[in-house]
Amino acid sequence: MQVFEKNSEMFTLLSEGVSEGIIVVNEKQIIVATNSAANEMFGYDMDELINQPLNTLIPVKFHHGHGGHFKNFLQRGEKRKMAEGRELFGLRKNGEEFPIEAGLNPFHLQGATYIMALIMDVSVRKAIEKDLNLRSKALSSAINGITITDAKQKDNPVIYLNAAFENLTGYPKEEILNKNLRFLQRQDNDQQGVKDLHKAVRDGKSCEVEIRNYKKDGTLWWNKISITPIKDSNDEVTHFVGIQNNVTDRIEAEEERNHWNRIFEESLNEIYIIDAKTLKFLRTNQGAQNNLGYNWDELQKFTPVDIKPEYNEVTFKKLILPLRSGKEEKITFETVHLRKDGSTYPVEVHLQSSYIEHQKVLVAIVLDITDRKDYTEKLERTVEERTQQLRQALEKEKELNELKTRFLSLVSHEFKTPLSSILTSTTLLSKYTESEQQPKRDKHITTVRNKVKQLDNILNDFLSIERLETGKVKYNLEQFPLSKVVNQVIYDANLLLKSGQKINYPEGIDDVVITFDEKIFELVLSNLVHNAIKYSPENTTINLEVLKNNGSLQLMVKDQGIGIPETEQKFIFNRYFRANNALLNQGTGIGLNIVKQHLENMGGNISFTSQENTGSTFIVEIPTNLEEPKDR
Repeated sequence: MQVFEKNSEMFTLLSEGVSEGIIVVNEKQIIVATNSAANEMFGYDMDELINQPLNTLIPVKFHHGHGGHFKNFLQRGEKRKMAEGRELFGLRKNGEEFPIEAGLNPFHLQGATYIMALIMDVSVRKAIEKDLNLRSKALSSAINGITITDAKQKDNPVIYLNAAFENLTGYPKEEILNKNLRFLQRQDNDQQGVKDLHKAVRDGKSCEVEIRNYKKDGTLWWNKISITPIKDSNDEVTHFVGIQNNVTDRIEAEEERNHWNRIFEESLNEIYIIDAKTLKFLRTNQGAQNNLGYNWDELQKFTPVDIKPEYNEVTFKKLILPLRSGKEEKITFETVHLRKDGSTYPVEVHLQSSYIEHQKVLVAIVLDITDRKDYTEKLERTVEERTQQLRQALEKEKELNELKTRFLSLVSHEFKTPLSSILTSTTLLSKYTESEQQPKRDKHITTVRNKVKQLDNILNDFLSIERLETGKVKYNLEQFPLSKVVNQVIYDANLLLKSGQKINYPEGIDDVVITFDEKIFELVLSNLVHNAIKYSPENTTINLEVLKNNGSLQLMVKDQGIGIPETEQKFIFNRYFRANNALLNQGTGIGLNIVKQHLENMGGNISFTSQENTGSTFIVEIPTNLEEPKDR
């Protein structure tokens, strides 16, 4: 200690010339000298640390190991860096710990050994290192692809990339480093986004673009890339930081949405999106605006009631109640639309419920059926004219050949429809040559079979009329189980059922045996069942019932169809007659006439009850004690 006191001026002169802290301790780890930098670093006044143990400046938790390290150092007697390979901390007077680095240098002076420690406070450097390490980890673990390019090198090569960018591109790091990223566009480099990106690099500016890139396996992906220049103290661009995002799903979704928007706007049919609560138009396509003569600014103030003069708000809400309540997914109806110029035109409306995000809406697709209505009216007029001609021919008792000619003229369209279907199906059959297309072939074969059977039935009706007129009918009376004919008729009829239709089988007929002409009975029952199917809507039931009375058997066919108008019921068994509400259905108007004549020829009878739009019940009654009828 006295040595340093005698040479204090020399120590002070030497130690105060350095910025690092200097602390000198003797062999007993007692501090014998400090410079002002060390005093300031640890928070002590000048000479306050003299004669204090070195542990004063070391955190308590390191005291237990420090003594051993100090002895080892004295034995080795070599200068070295203190706590090499380990972090070293100092303890300030106020109790604060801080990171330090210390270089130890042993020396001998006047027979005593001393150790001089050169100490540096590395708090700032450690903080910077920690921050840099954190930033590096953040870049490496980011889900976005991140690259850094060197703007000072030729062609702006990549000098850093994170793992996310490797995953985005499918290329490993070694195949990307030191390359310009243009290789990701392959030959697809004539993109406006690529040009904008290159210009931004040349100008040293930020830029954000979406461009097509290709992975290593050739897969296309859309890259939303933003680049930011990094400048040095001289305001020169040294690097570019690029952030890459795969936006392929969004781009493809937008393209699909744009595709459907084009279909929506370019459709010639009217399309409306309607708020399910307020009934206000949320959107209409150009077809609706063109047909109605309103622009969108006008239509967005409307509801469907404003363009449907046949409805008011109450009746329209009643119409769409099944949709709004969720009981129905779709409804179809015919009405008229009112144009801006006051004219109207007939339409067929297909209305269904849907959602746009969380908003419930109604989607209406509207077809202008002016041509169809004109055709229907023309067809009705044509049918009426031909029916009138036939009635006049019957009233005047024209010759049979003339009657047949007029009849063939009336029903020629009945042949045209099935023949057209047969031609279409046979044409399509030749196109399905692959084995996996067998279901399509089966479908068209079934169509051909059904249409041929339809034609065969029409021809049989013609032949029946001829035989009845000429008296060439011969009946074959025989016993047979009633269930035999019923089963056959229902089996054949099942092929004709509309969606949701079903036939209820009559109860208690397994033991019923009747005496009748089996073929005639089958003809009678088939005609009634087929009519029930034809004139009933989808999702309805046809009931067959059998009753045995004294001396007779009754067979009833009940449907839920369109019924027969009351004013026309008296004509229903007349040859060629068809009720006005059935003119658009296929038929020749002779089936019931043939049935009635056959039954009456064999001692039977047919009657009916009917209510329009509710349904009809046809009742066939045949005697159970039938004798052999005469030939007719």
